[in-house]
Amino acid sequence: MTSKWRGARRRREMNTDIAAAVKPEYPVVDRNPPFTKTVANFNTLDYLRLLTITGVSVTVGYLSGIKPNVRGPSTVTGGLIGVLGGFMYAYQNSAGRLMGFFPNDDEVARYK
Repeated sequence: MTSKWRGARRRREMNTDIAAAVKPEYPVVDRNPPFTKTVANFNTLDYLRLLTITGVSVTVGYLSGIKPNVRGPSTVTGGLIGVLGGFMYAYQNSAGRLMGFFPNDDEVARYK
């Protein structure tokens, strides 16, 4: 019985290397891009997606606040959710291009 519990107490190391599970299909520009490089790599489509998600969230927040008469707070909350969600989506796309998981012809030409 002690051998059963001894394995459970042992600390297991977690594999945080995403490239170990899935190999990139496109050329890798930066295998582990820092925050500043990823944000600097946003393109026009990333900003357009961020603004679209924010605009839709503000509208949904406003419309959901009409009936209980809390339009202001629900609009602000919807806007904050939209900005954060849009930023995370743009960040994911930018990092994916730098790591070679999405098409990245522009990034390869710019950084090499």
